[in-house]
Amino acid sequence: MSGPSSEPFSAPGHGEHADVGVLLCHGFPGTPGSLRAWADHLAAAGYQVRLPLLPGHGTRWQDANRTGFDDWLATVTAELQDLTTRCRAVVVVGLSMGGTLTLRLAELYPTAMAGIVLVNPSVMTLRKDAALLPLLRWVLPAYPGIVGSIAKPGVTEPGYRVIPVRAMYSLSRAWPVVRADLPRVVAPTLLLHSRVDPIVEPENAEVVRDGVGSADVTTVVLENSLHVATMDFDADLIFATADEFIARVTAVRS
Repeated sequence: MSGPSSEPFSAPGHGEHADVGVLLCHGFPGTPGSLRAWADHLAAAGYQVRLPLLPGHGTRWQDANRTGFDDWLATVTAELQDLTTRCRAVVVVGLSMGGTLTLRLAELYPTAMAGIVLVNPSVMTLRKDAALLPLLRWVLPAYPGIVGSIAKPGVTEPGYRVIPVRAMYSLSRAWPVVRADLPRVVAPTLLLHSRVDPIVEPENAEVVRDGVGSADVTTVVLENSLHVATMDFDADLIFATADEFIARVTAVRS
């Protein structure tokens, strides 16, 4: 499934925002394409932008089963470290599992970012069949998944049409670790979540909102989008709200 939507993206920055970096983390089992319009928007505004392709994604779903959360975290960690050497301030953005990765970065490197933006982040699930993942990973390579949960007609999310089970199991193992360390998240936080989300239950947003240690948390409910809200009816609202947030948390203090 390689193609333009699977390619990583970067922009060098220019103008008044040239010294501010934004790292975007895509979801599971998606590609940078789910965040590309947002990355282009940020690049046009002059930010230094990084949108990496996570290992095992954007090729064949079998490749995802050879990777796990630690591999995905290592990729975004390297991008964060690179941006911090080049920029005065960095904001990290994540969609779905990309939100999980963003939270983990904020837990491990609390002083490395000026703020975080989360769109439908995942830290748990209410699905009872998730309890079968430890067994299924040995007997079932993949199962049909709800991919491309978008209300807007004619819009398709790039990504695998199935859920790679071993990779999904790795993500599920990361959730309790991330939840336990939520009090370590002290960066200003913008949390946007869809009121109706068939993939990541809205209860995830409640757990994050109530668990993070930041004294600066803004929550926005997205009324018109499903899970992949960055490609849905509320995309412009997300971009505009994040613009204001990023400008505020990266402003030079006199």
